[in-house]
Amino acid sequence: MASITQRLARIAPYLKSGRRALALAGLGAVVGASTEPMIPALLQPLLDQGFTARALPLWSIPLALIALFFVRGLAGFVAQYGLASAAQNGVLQLRQDMFERLLRAEPGLYTTHTASQLTNTLVYEVQQGTTQLIGALLTLLKDSLTLLALLGYLLWLNWPLTLFVGLLFPTLALVMRTLGRRLHRLTVLGQGATDDLAYVVEENVLAWRIVRLHDAGAQQAARFADKARLLRRLLLKSVVAAATITPVTQMLAAFALSAVIAVALWQAGAGGSSVGSFVAFITAMLLLVQPIKHLSDVMAPITRGLAAVERSVDLIEQSPFEAGGTHAPARAEGRIELHDVVLRYRADAEPALASLSLRIERGETVALVGPSGAGKSSLVNLLPRFIEPSAGQIRLDGRPLRDWDTRALRRQFALVSQDVVLFNDSVAANVALGDDVDEPRVREALRAANLLDFVNALPQGLQTLVGHNGSQLSGGQRQRLAIARAVYKDAPILILDEATSALDAESERAVQDALERLMQGRTTLVIAHRLATIEHADRVLVLDGGRLVEQGSHAELLVRAGLYARLHAMQFRN
Repeated sequence: MASITQRLARIAPYLKSGRRALALAGLGAVVGASTEPMIPALLQPLLDQGFTARALPLWSIPLALIALFFVRGLAGFVAQYGLASAAQNGVLQLRQDMFERLLRAEPGLYTTHTASQLTNTLVYEVQQGTTQLIGALLTLLKDSLTLLALLGYLLWLNWPLTLFVGLLFPTLALVMRTLGRRLHRLTVLGQGATDDLAYVVEENVLAWRIVRLHDAGAQQAARFADKARLLRRLLLKSVVAAATITPVTQMLAAFALSAVIAVALWQAGAGGSSVGSFVAFITAMLLLVQPIKHLSDVMAPITRGLAAVERSVDLIEQSPFEAGGTHAPARAEGRIELHDVVLRYRADAEPALASLSLRIERGETVALVGPSGAGKSSLVNLLPRFIEPSAGQIRLDGRPLRDWDTRALRRQFALVSQDVVLFNDSVAANVALGDDVDEPRVREALRAANLLDFVNALPQGLQTLVGHNGSQLSGGQRQRLAIARAVYKDAPILILDEATSALDAESERAVQDALERLMQGRTTLVIAHRLATIEHADRVLVLDGGRLVEQGSHAELLVRAGLYARLHAMQFRN
């Protein structure tokens, strides 16, 4: 397991922008620590001279104390603010890097991490971990310097006695290291249990209709209770590990302090020191207890904070960016070729696509049909590289997809899916997603999708917010907004996945007319279960079990009386 120093070094690059604030924090901590020995140092002349010969002015010691505590307070504020400023700059940089990685990471990241895991790491854990680290590192910095300052003062007063104190630290370090390792392991397990609990909540929030329809509330509550009890057990174990550190270290300090006080009293009785020096030494020794206690307490928040922040760093370091080439034309012609493409989602699973080879010409409209699980969606997801083939090669305009710059590649595709995704932004921003908003062009796109009259009637028109995933719109309106987005993008290749499935008959006809105009001169792949919507496709590809079993025009396939004809007959049977 990496040491605390090595783990802190992992997050150090994110603090570079706060170097000045860190320097300020360090200066404040040094000044604050240097004032600690001054308290017992002021007591010595007060006891030796102030109460006897009145050698000191009456106001000197009280005034010095006021000045001392003013400097301590100011130094503490500077140290805390400087460290917090540096840490929050680091959080900002870390969050930005994490979100950029989410936007550009290989798609496999979204199959190995749930949405709740990624959200929890990016939004909550990095902030909570940093907050814990700020307090713990400030304590570590201030109290370590205070300890050194007091030990230096004690060495100056009485070095033989001070050596007793030095015997404490190796044992103390060993105890903290052993208990710290157990606490780190429990913290990591607790993070995993928290993710599992959050995922149960996420599933039930998204599927609340199904849960209620099937009266599965008790079943889901039992799932939640199991995860919550596991998290509770891990958290209690973490509390035990953290709570053990403090009493153990305090007992070690108490033994050492008791021995030192006994020897100091013996020396004073033998006439080896004055009353002032004895009280100053004892006071400095007692002042050591507080920083030692703080340093024994600091291991738990450092461990928890580091474990939380390290998850964010792990997400960045272990999620590579998508690999792509340099080929980046402004607009593709739209010729697509697949050569012996095989796709497996798992190594031990049957192929979703098996040795698939086909060629789609520029401007051709190709319909993909077949029973559920035939591989239609898998095929279209391969084209913008949302998934990678297990074998074979896919080419666009004669160039392998891996040679294309990924951003340039995806600019060539417009997708209208049956699973519409909208952002909680304005209608105009959703239509022009990824591009600058050109309102006249947005209006034309909405008109083509048979949605302009509806948008014009909204309170803020184009600037009306659509709500969480379009919650302020009906299903048909959401789908027409997605179609308007595809019209606005004006990509050379269209992918239509049940693009009119949520529309009423009148709207479907209007949108179908718009799509037919849009498809002219563009390569179009249409996934449709309602076969009546693809009768005018140039070619129909019939997939079954991941294989291409038939292809031809609608009329040709009906004459062949194969799978397509059977599917067609099933839909139109009275």
